[in-house]
Amino acid sequence: MDILAKIKGIKYDPLLCRDLEVFGYKDLEKALASCASFILKINKENRVAISWWVSAKRTRSYPYTRVYDTLGFSGKKITIIPVFKDEGKEGDRDFLQWDTISLMSLLGIYVIVAYYSDAERSQRYRHKITNQRFDIVYIREQIKNILSYQSDALHWNLAHIDRIGQIGKNALEAYAQISKKLKVEMHSWQTAEKRIAELLKGKDEFMKLSRMLAEKAQKRERLTIQPKENLSGTKAIITIQNYLGGYYYFTSDEAEVKGNNVFLIEGKHSKNNSLPSLEDIKDGLLKMILFTNLEDVKIDDKNYHPKAVLKLTMKEFNPQKLNPSQRKVITRLQKEANANDFKVTLK
Repeated sequence: MDILAKIKGIKYDPLLCRDLEVFGYKDLEKALASCASFILKINKENRVAISWWVSAKRTRSYPYTRVYDTLGFSGKKITIIPVFKDEGKEGDRDFLQWDTISLMSLLGIYVIVAYYSDAERSQRYRHKITNQRFDIVYIREQIKNILSYQSDALHWNLAHIDRIGQIGKNALEAYAQISKKLKVEMHSWQTAEKRIAELLKGKDEFMKLSRMLAEKAQKRERLTIQPKENLSGTKAIITIQNYLGGYYYFTSDEAEVKGNNVFLIEGKHSKNNSLPSLEDIKDGLLKMILFTNLEDVKIDDKNYHPKAVLKLTMKEFNPQKLNPSQRKVITRLQKEANANDFKVTLK
């Protein structure tokens, strides 16, 4: 199923955000080492909510959950994403995609595209590194730039992307130094340099390259139902256009047409009889933010009313076996669903 839709703005009231710890500006490095999301107190007048991604890939370490937890903050929200992450020859390597920047822009999140400048050698694998750390001086500089930036997150992110080539070069140079210092072999430099060279051609080329890769990934996801998913409907590709004419490509785990309504279902499954984790639920809520703000939804040139559904499934659902903490999560989740006009189902 191919669905076309528009988003003119985001209206959403998040109720499951955890209380964020507050750090002073001088403790930024400590905050990044200990918290996935936090409040940074710059001075008496200025505070920002910050989240950071372990990897540029959206499926690692629940980055959506980290971002979600900052959405209850009323001031500027920042997320830090590595331009790419190389774990060494025996580990993974992930590159930033334009669609990640796009999603953050839709949510009003200022993105700092960063790079790792230090790491430790893995104790288990000869050619793998761990405990990677960002260039803290660079991040401090970018936070200050965002504080003085007068336009919205979308325009910051578009302007910031113009520097992506240089940031990629910095990442390559940093990994060369890490490799030499730790005597760890990294992935092919030629492949990385080729990707960076594409980014150096500027924002348009970056968008073009990432869009092509994202569409390929989206088509693969469309054809594959993950083992952890317990779903029955049809997968759908959703192409969303923003107010500037930019296009975003997403998938819906399930889509069902009933009359003039199209139900867009995000599924989260637990392999045992317990509730899916809070991280999984928050990850699903980021899709609810998108799905509840869709307008002008069309399938084959026919208009439909979108209905967002977060579907939580377990091996064998028994509400009597939920513990007090899980019951509290369900109660708050239902309040969030009611406040934002989406449905939660438990099976």
